[in-house]
Amino acid sequence: MNRNSIMPNFRTKDLRSNPKNPTFEGLKYFLIVVLAVWPMAYSSAQEITPAFNYTVSISQPASYAYEVELQTSGWAKDTVQFKMPRWMPGYYQIMDYSKQIDSIWAKDSQGLQIPLKKINGSTWEISGIKNKAFSIGYHIKTAQQFVANSYIDSQHAYIIPAASFLYVDGFIDTPVTVKINAMPGWHKIATGLENAEGKSNLFLAPNFDVLFDSPFLIGNLEELPSFYIEGIEHRFIGYNIGDFDKAAFMQKLQSVVKAGVNIIGDIPYKRYTFIAIGPGRGGIEHLNNTTVSFDGNQLNSEKGMNKMMNFLAHEYFHHYNVKRIRPIEVGPFDYEKGSKSNLLWISEGLSVYYEYLMVKRAGLASDKIFFQNFENNINNFENNPGRLHQSLVQASFNTWNDGPLGGQGKENRQSISYYEKGPLVGLLLDFSIRNATQNEKSLDDVMRFLYWEYYKNKQRGFSDAEFQQACETIAGTSLKTLFEYVYTTKEMDYNKYLNYGGLALSSKINDQQKKEFTLAKIDHPNALQLEILNSWLGK
Repeated sequence: MNRNSIMPNFRTKDLRSNPKNPTFEGLKYFLIVVLAVWPMAYSSAQEITPAFNYTVSISQPASYAYEVELQTSGWAKDTVQFKMPRWMPGYYQIMDYSKQIDSIWAKDSQGLQIPLKKINGSTWEISGIKNKAFSIGYHIKTAQQFVANSYIDSQHAYIIPAASFLYVDGFIDTPVTVKINAMPGWHKIATGLENAEGKSNLFLAPNFDVLFDSPFLIGNLEELPSFYIEGIEHRFIGYNIGDFDKAAFMQKLQSVVKAGVNIIGDIPYKRYTFIAIGPGRGGIEHLNNTTVSFDGNQLNSEKGMNKMMNFLAHEYFHHYNVKRIRPIEVGPFDYEKGSKSNLLWISEGLSVYYEYLMVKRAGLASDKIFFQNFENNINNFENNPGRLHQSLVQASFNTWNDGPLGGQGKENRQSISYYEKGPLVGLLLDFSIRNATQNEKSLDDVMRFLYWEYYKNKQRGFSDAEFQQACETIAGTSLKTLFEYVYTTKEMDYNKYLNYGGLALSSKINDQQKKEFTLAKIDHPNALQLEILNSWLGK
């Protein structure tokens, strides 16, 4: 089984409680590691497997810092290189997390210092450790409150595992434990990992991929009443979430999640949780949860609520589209160089497309607001001269340098954002499939096919050619002309495809001398156009 298909169960633990037996699949395998007395190493079939036991200590949160100590043993080699990931899955840009380490040391089991040799910016080498127990400790300073960075203050802690835990090449599949020593009075920990039996602050990961996919939010957190879909619990918990109608919010969120589940027809997790890290920037998806910046005080207007529901829909749909329906390069991950792909426009751009659809199908957006979402993407894209210089696949591949929003702020303005063009290609692709199949099929069928065929059956990602082939198989015809919008900078003929669904795009020059586009229904649509439009609008 591909290690990225292993799904942790989400638990939010009260530090004062006594958790019951965890139900994580495969837990029996690595509980032996957890419960063994350190520094003994786990032995199976006469082979030694190194132990990775981390402790996170938050003793002086007002200093915006925390400490990590790795206790390890069972190394068959005399020299080992430990690395800090340079990025985290879900945020496709090199972050160089090791720069946040302002001191690091190593000691043997007797407490004596062991030399650490720095090999490069994110790698340390230690020698003379064969069959010995030792520890590595380091101090991490936080500065920026952002969803892809760890952040500590006097009230709470948000810990990014990729920014916190050293790994060793060749041992990514090794079980891991994490112990959290939080400040007194910080009563809850939210994370995607399971607890060790009887240990409310000791967490288990079957491998480093799952560990790096499971951030920690720690403090006095507020949890809203859960809702259930097909018997599966969905939770919302966060820090400083604000003042708003929380019951109404959860009802809306339930409708959005249900709309997402209906697209794929399967729920692959045992519990899902929205983790609100407080006001800030960004959201990042995980296998069974998402961490999102959140300010409930902004939800008291229709515009604010629609924006937030789109945002949460986007991050939720990612647990399908990128965590499971994924480009073949996006897992197993290369934590040092990055996992570069031409297809992030599918992972991100089509998730933008589906965030709009999910909120519309949930009955939370009028036709006007729904159209405005696409108008915003069209206006942003068409007024960016970068559209004539960079294709969608280039934007996907270059995100590691340009950032996820592209280099649109740079003077040369020769790049685009797949968040803008991606949903537009998704819209035209959807209408093309609907028209070719007399509205019997849609882009939904493509996403379901990719989920069941590649994630479930083949247990791998898909290639560029396989994605286009899936679309053409569902459509029953060639889509070569449309895919030119993906691989080239060819100007998009919106109205050719929008007309399939009884829509038309018009434009004018506004006061800022920019093109301003408007999406509207055409007069007197034929029967197929009307059927496609109503189906697309969820009517």
